[in-house]
Amino acid sequence: MNKINESIFKAYDIRGIYPTQLNEEFAYNLGRGYATFILRDNPKAKNIVIGSDMRLSSPTLKKELIRGLIESGLNVVDVGLVSTPTFYFAVGFYKYDGGIQVSASHNPKEYNGFKMVKNNSLPISKDTGIMEIKNIILENDFRARKEEGEIIKKENILQELVSNQLADIDITKIKKFKIVVDAANSMGALDMEEFFKKVPAELIKINFKLDGNFPSHEADPLKEENLELLRQKVIENKADFGVAIDGDADRYFFVDENGNSLRQEILRGIMAQIELAENSGATVAYDIRPGRITKDMIEEMGGKSIVTPVGHSLIKEIMIKNEAIFGGESSGHYFYKKPYGTFEMPVILMAKFLEFLSGKNMAFSEIVQSYKKYFHSGEINFKVANVAKKLKEAEEKFSDGEINKLDGVTVEYSDLWFNLRGSNTEPLIRLNLEAKTKELMEKKVKEVAEFIKK
Repeated sequence: MNKINESIFKAYDIRGIYPTQLNEEFAYNLGRGYATFILRDNPKAKNIVIGSDMRLSSPTLKKELIRGLIESGLNVVDVGLVSTPTFYFAVGFYKYDGGIQVSASHNPKEYNGFKMVKNNSLPISKDTGIMEIKNIILENDFRARKEEGEIIKKENILQELVSNQLADIDITKIKKFKIVVDAANSMGALDMEEFFKKVPAELIKINFKLDGNFPSHEADPLKEENLELLRQKVIENKADFGVAIDGDADRYFFVDENGNSLRQEILRGIMAQIELAENSGATVAYDIRPGRITKDMIEEMGGKSIVTPVGHSLIKEIMIKNEAIFGGESSGHYFYKKPYGTFEMPVILMAKFLEFLSGKNMAFSEIVQSYKKYFHSGEINFKVANVAKKLKEAEEKFSDGEINKLDGVTVEYSDLWFNLRGSNTEPLIRLNLEAKTKELMEKKVKEVAEFIKK
């Protein structure tokens, strides 16, 4: 039986500290375990895409991952240093049989990990294969073809991605905005360099040099402190707006010309309306964390909304099942449906958002002001001894509201609503609360917080 740190197997990917929690030996066994899983799922599988981010440990982990796949009889299509959305595009667009991206997304520099997909970039999550792969490795239950695979190099994928995803967008309608982009020394730098070659806007670059040490700040725009430099540069340069990108470039965050953050539920609503204007009555998916304005904006355009559990893999799976054309997660993931797959496509997000702004004769902050109808707590984390027990208590405590248990416990009243859910990796409960007035939001946050801390 192989010894591995089982805590690295998460709900949506594999992630841990290098080299104590995962290392080259694990990467080799993951290659063999993934190959076994894929060949069971699809005995004709042949070509697997492997990409990586700029983390210091990525080259050696990738090398051993490839060795495990090749020894198992699968060909490896090496796409080099790419963002996660470019990796997804490579798997789906070129009709390969699956893939693994070596990346720890937005985590600090000591981490690394692996995102795995099947054909059409269908995510492999906890319920669709990650735990099966874990058991294959633990039990040394590997299967391999007699003949080894080979390495195939694939280049110019990003250029093809940008050309393909801009094909249906009228770039000439985009005004010459001044835009500050903070790539956090991470993979979004590559995507945005290529994107701005095609778009008539002025790009002001921050932290575009790839560096796995993250010398400026962590590549996690969800933390307010990581947006400070972007805010300063937007104001200094009198830019129209700013964009912050996470480590593997599948999450995008926007600030207006004054450096104020645009809440994801508003951006999601705007992007949903753009899609619904082109696809009347279509379905849009979004996660259960409070963001009522999204629902309002979908319904205003006659669209159908599907509320999903939290998690990019789950949202994509639900989108595919329900043929949704667009989806958005509160953490900054935006998904589009294309013939080659449903996944994050930030090139489309950026282009359509620029086209939307170009059609308005107002500043960014003025445009979004009318959407600020509700007051949001932000996500607040609480350490608890027993997550399941506390969620059960919440169900009883707030039983006078409408209860939904799709993901954690969601409670809805006429003038406020909130979601409590456990972390996938820590003994934490996360609270997201929204209300029709600021006073009510603050009062209820205090009440729920006191209940959780008991």
